[in-house]
Amino acid sequence: MYAQGQDSAVALQDVAESSHTQSQPTPAYNSESLDETTAGEDNDGALDFESDSALDSGSLLGDETDTLASSILHHRIENGRQYHAYRDGAYWGPNDELAKEILDFAHHMYLLTLDQKLHLAPIRDLQTVLDVGTGTGIWAIDMADQYPSATVTGTDLSPIQPEWVPPNCHFEIDDVSLEWTFPPSHFDFIHIRELFGCIPDWDFFLAQAYHHTKPGGWVEIVEHSVQPVADDGSMGPDHFYHTWGKVVIEMGEKFGKSFTVWAESAERMRKAGFVDVVEVPYKWAMNGWPKDGKEKEIGRWNQLRLMDGVEGFMLRLLTQVGGWSVARAQVHLAQMRRELKSTRTHAYLPGTVVYGRKPL
Repeated sequence: MYAQGQDSAVALQDVAESSHTQSQPTPAYNSESLDETTAGEDNDGALDFESDSALDSGSLLGDETDTLASSILHHRIENGRQYHAYRDGAYWGPNDELAKEILDFAHHMYLLTLDQKLHLAPIRDLQTVLDVGTGTGIWAIDMADQYPSATVTGTDLSPIQPEWVPPNCHFEIDDVSLEWTFPPSHFDFIHIRELFGCIPDWDFFLAQAYHHTKPGGWVEIVEHSVQPVADDGSMGPDHFYHTWGKVVIEMGEKFGKSFTVWAESAERMRKAGFVDVVEVPYKWAMNGWPKDGKEKEIGRWNQLRLMDGVEGFMLRLLTQVGGWSVARAQVHLAQMRRELKSTRTHAYLPGTVVYGRKPL
């Protein structure tokens, strides 16, 4: 049976219940010091937020509590998409219902890719697990179900995880690009997936992961390229996929957060001090062009994920980072969707699963 969020995170729910005669169920989260965010300003000044919080300015506990709730539970609306408000702008993707669906599509694709395994690292005797950038929390929940004796913690900038979770799973609001506040040598396993474009300094980030992993514990990084490639000459030099990949890489460079970590993970982990580093490559076809049954199924899922998800992947980067107009950005996205329908181009996204162990 699943239980509602627990531990010190319950404090947030208690505040909500004490602040309203009729409060709605509120997911419980642990959090460190949170940035103050302002709700209700018009678009000229800055932020236009929506809130699903059970807290408001009538809180009996005062402005400090209101600010905490706003930082965690408010959202920014931008070009019709909903984005996180805590550390606003740190992440390029939306956190609305469509975005959550796309994240769960990707989780399904990773299960197909890894033959229904949640990880490749040879972990055993798990007690503590960290899922960095947990998103919808689906991996952390599955992991908690598979390892009921372990405590699984998921961190993210957005409180978009389910309210009811396994009793050994909980979520925290955190920006893991900053210094981590977990105890040193604490986790048996740290899982990192699809943080491309999210980390400004991967060496510092992996140093944090190393510091907070137990001796003998494992860290695993799962990432893929954003630049489609083809091995058979079906993607000519003028193909739009080249433009697409080039633009994503450029936006990441302007944003200060690289999208190329999939090719760098193994070397960066060794540099951080991990040993027994293993790199396992994989490929995601852009659509259902492969003849192999498994690759074809993954390709069809990838086509669906990209058709529905390219706006969320790129709209904020193109408009806020690249300075494009919304109209120009939408034309670019439409061209990508058009190319995704063609099976004549045998393109795919390469990726890697990289895992390494902290020395004893």
